[in-house]
Amino acid sequence: MADQLDLRDLRYFETIAETGHVGRAAKQLFRTQPALTGAVRRLEETLGTALFERAGRGIRLTAAGEALKVRARALRIATEEAVHEVKDLGKGLAGLVRIGTVPTVARFLLPPLCREFLKEAPNVAFKTVIGHDDVLRSALKAGDLDVVVSFIAQSDAELESHSILEDECVVVASRNHRIFRKRPRLKDLLDYRWVLGGKTVATRVWLEHAFTSRGRPAPRVQIETNLILLLPALIEENQLLSFVSRRHLGRSSTLREVKLRETTMHRNFALSYRKGSYLSPASLRVAALLRNRGRELFGG
Repeated sequence: MADQLDLRDLRYFETIAETGHVGRAAKQLFRTQPALTGAVRRLEETLGTALFERAGRGIRLTAAGEALKVRARALRIATEEAVHEVKDLGKGLAGLVRIGTVPTVARFLLPPLCREFLKEAPNVAFKTVIGHDDVLRSALKAGDLDVVVSFIAQSDAELESHSILEDECVVVASRNHRIFRKRPRLKDLLDYRWVLGGKTVATRVWLEHAFTSRGRPAPRVQIETNLILLLPALIEENQLLSFVSRRHLGRSSTLREVKLRETTMHRNFALSYRKGSYLSPASLRVAALLRNRGRELFGG
């Protein structure tokens, strides 16, 4: 039966399952709706079971459909990796490395990493994706990235992770903020509004726990953003507090640390990739460079 499954039909099915709508999937794939419904019909005939069922005006996966969705993604990734592996055999260190990083790593690690690696392999191209850890981890699992450098999380059965460097996050404000008129305490931070990342971002989760675990409410978030480059202007012009890596507080920074032991977060960054996945020679060399010299490059 397995050799009767068409990879294109599986890709169409996977997109319908992700979007929950044949019309949206058709637009995303640049195909007609009849082409997609035909693919689903062929899969259902081959497997002898329904993959979708009606749910109001939309559709949803059946139990069999849920199982096939997991397998379809794994098959797609395996197929893409096989193509990459065959193409890479004769290329040595030529090719493309798809790397995802959190914003602080992007600013302080990516430039020296690329500089050092391209000395050795000038024909390698990099595709960099900058985002928060939850987004990067999803992209890695989906096969859209080769390696990711983000915060160490709980054990994940799908990923292999290695700690490569450390960092600290602290509360910051503009240098002329009212909070510096006296020595601040934890409760004083709640008198002001904040600009932070989304609710699932690791640094925000840690910060909110630092307050709630001590019987305090979480900070009031007035502006939520995933773009760290916006933070200095947002903080300074709106008298907001934020929570960022201490590395962003250089001599020329308009920001200043609000020093409190309770709100100083010690964090580790990890190199992650999918367990058992194919990594091109170039990706393997980047991973080795990160594991062997990541702390040095980040610190430099």
